Amino acid sequence: MKKPELMAPAGDTTSLTSALEAGADAIYFGISEMNMRAAAKNFTTEDLPLISSTCKKYGAKSYLALNTIIYDHEINKAQNIISAAAKAGIDAVICWDFAIIAEALKIGLPIFLSTQMSVANSESLIFLYKNFGIKRFVLARECTLEEIISIKQNLKSKLGDKSDEIEIEVFAHGAMCVSVSGRCFMSQYAFNSSANRGECRQPCRREYYIKDIRDGKEFLIGKDYVMSPKDLCTMPFLDKLIDSGIESLKIEGRGRSPEYVKTVTECYRKFIDFYFENKNKPDFESKISDLKITLTEKLDSVFHRGFSDGFFFGRRIEDWSGGNGSKATHRKVHIGVVTNFFKKVGVAEIKITNRGFNKGDELLFIGKSTGVKSLEALSIESDEKPVERAEKNTVVGVKLSEIVRENDEVYQIVPVEEVNNLKQ
Repeated sequence: MKKPELMAPAGDTTSLTSALEAGADAIYFGISEMNMRAAAKNFTTEDLPLISSTCKKYGAKSYLALNTIIYDHEINKAQNIISAAAKAGIDAVICWDFAIIAEALKIGLPIFLSTQMSVANSESLIFLYKNFGIKRFVLARECTLEEIISIKQNLKSKLGDKSDEIEIEVFAHGAMCVSVSGRCFMSQYAFNSSANRGECRQPCRREYYIKDIRDGKEFLIGKDYVMSPKDLCTMPFLDKLIDSGIESLKIEGRGRSPEYVKTVTECYRKFIDFYFENKNKPDFESKISDLKITLTEKLDSVFHRGFSDGFFFGRRIEDWSGGNGSKATHRKVHIGVVTNFFKKVGVAEIKITNRGFNKGDELLFIGKSTGVKSLEALSIESDEKPVERAEKNTVVGVKLSEIVRENDEVYQIVPVEEVNNLKQ
């Protein structure tokens, strides 16, 4: 058994850098016109060579998500995007529309069949493998862990050694949708913004008044947000998912922040590496149990709507009322911006526009080339004199252990309670 690929999302250049620095084996991204996260910053076809070369520099793969509905008048545009991706050296296209599949097959670009195809059984995989040469499948989100194991076993019994060519990819972490494999029409109906075009306005995550037509009584439905699922988190049973033999673990989040991408990718990277380095050691079970707790607490610190195990252990209903808004234990608070960085001495000049910070505090630096870095303020100077604290509306020099860059935004990660106190 080999390590599963860890695939992280990239909604923009900063998230791309963050994912790669955090140890992603692969990233997936969208082109602004055609992908399921239209609200993310996304990329253009002109960015494809840079995405490809950046990933190769880190020894990672790059996958283009072209998984929306494609209309007739858009076929030429879609074909041009696929052609540009192949020329740039992008490694695969994630899709489900047969117009995209046909074009990718024609030019030899590998196809990863999107979860929106809702493939959930071995016969479907075998048919698509034999007739179209598709070798990776993002299974329907509704598949249980038991069904994934069954699919793997059936592929082996029916295809023999050729089953080793087929890869199974599953979502490991991130937002879930109330509809079947993400195919929802509610946003289209209410706002003329199609979820299947990546434009979902998330009406399922709102409060609603329900009115009794006969008596005119009204009820506010919102406390449990009955259509708003919690976020998927497989960390508590990630070892079982790895043992099932899946080839790729996918983190959802092209619309989320770079620090979310960094933190989640780092946590899953740490677990996967620890699992394969220690699984045959005598104290493995106790250590892996402790690691799950530690990493789940870390995941709890960034945006999420509460955690769920999704469908992996059955199709239950209680986790499909997670509520709206983040349940994260910590928030980022803006400090200021880097106005200069002096490489020889490792000092960042920071213009503080919000709250101050102390010597020894952890600061979060976010930028396109920097990605996301959490660094200690080793020392602070104000007016060329050492100080213990940097105050608001000042410019200070901060000694750091790593390079940051001009125009990087600076934040602190603080407990939610502290953020709430700041607002009062």
